[in-house]
Amino acid sequence: MPKYFYKAKNLQGKEESGSLSAKDKRHLAGILHRKGYFLVSAEVEGEIEETKSEKFQISKFDLLKKFSRVSLTEKLFFTRNLEVMIKTGVPLPRAFRILSAQIKSEKFKKALIGISERIIKGESLSKAMSFFPDVFSELYQETLKVGEETGKLEYSLQVLSNQMEREHNLKSQIKTAMVYPIMVLCVTLLIGVLMMIFVVPNLKTAFEELGVELPFTTQVILSLADFLSEKFPIAILIIVVLVFGLILALRSKKGGKFKSKISLKIPIISKIIKQVNSALTLRTLSSLLKSGVPIVRSLEITSGALTNFYFKKSLKEAAELIEKGQKLSQILKPYADLYSPMVLQMIKVGEETGATSEVLEKLAEFYEEETRNATQKLSSFIEPVLILFVGGIVGFFVISMMQPMFSIMGGM
Repeated sequence: MPKYFYKAKNLQGKEESGSLSAKDKRHLAGILHRKGYFLVSAEVEGEIEETKSEKFQISKFDLLKKFSRVSLTEKLFFTRNLEVMIKTGVPLPRAFRILSAQIKSEKFKKALIGISERIIKGESLSKAMSFFPDVFSELYQETLKVGEETGKLEYSLQVLSNQMEREHNLKSQIKTAMVYPIMVLCVTLLIGVLMMIFVVPNLKTAFEELGVELPFTTQVILSLADFLSEKFPIAILIIVVLVFGLILALRSKKGGKFKSKISLKIPIISKIIKQVNSALTLRTLSSLLKSGVPIVRSLEITSGALTNFYFKKSLKEAAELIEKGQKLSQILKPYADLYSPMVLQMIKVGEETGATSEVLEKLAEFYEEETRNATQKLSSFIEPVLILFVGGIVGFFVISMMQPMFSIMGGM
């Protein structure tokens, strides 16, 4: 007989969940009825659990999915729709299965189905989500956990969707500002490589026939052109290895610290980095406090949501010192190079009035607007800098290639 995972209720409204063997759902309902319970939902074990062979069959595609990330847009779409479904009375397992059918990401789809199955077995929503930490962050789990405990799950989902929407808008502004310079640099690099492979070798032949003495800069360009044209696959391999090596180095603890330090020292960029991290800190902390998460846990979760080493460090230290009775506004004072005086003063006001989450939310809105203005100014500043940079490279190339010709003309 197949084994069913079921959920049932008695006349007093008490819920029970577990597993039983039965011929079919009707037989299962009869067994539960004799115990004084009515069947609410049931699923066959075979439909829920993977077979042992499936668990060990890991293809290359599966490995790629393992390292893929679920986009913030997809999680925002899911959160908003889940909130609507809960409001309309759709049971959680069914809501997750309906939403999983609308998700494109296989990793996200698999997580939603897995959560649905765990809820059917009797686990809470936040506990079921904890098995998929690479999809649902601690911020997400803790917010929903408080929502479950207080009976305000819909409100918690609303807070999460607002928080993710703001975060998405903030990151989109930064990405949009960086699209133009990245495109210009990529096109410049591509044109440079094509010139080295197809144009420079012809000029080298002409110089050799004329027997003219070549300047050092011209020799460097010709040597680079020879390497690219004769050993192009090796050149590509070297570039790929260097790029991956740089990415891995920056993702390490020491590399992350170095990257954070440098980003806070570069003029103009440092201001935007501080504004972005301040906005994310304030928005995340506000969302957690508003949901009812204790301040110590809120600081720990917010610290984990940030990428800048020094902002993370400040919040970790704050979480430790608040447990000893100190106030957040006092703890963050030594970090005046990260947080502006206005942030420290407004946090102090929030502590005195007991409206910390509201104050932090207003501050987050202010810094998000400041970031938007700063990124627009950065875009205006980058354009002339890029023109000068590209012009300098072109000028260096032209002068290096024309110098031998000038020498020939001067000797005539």
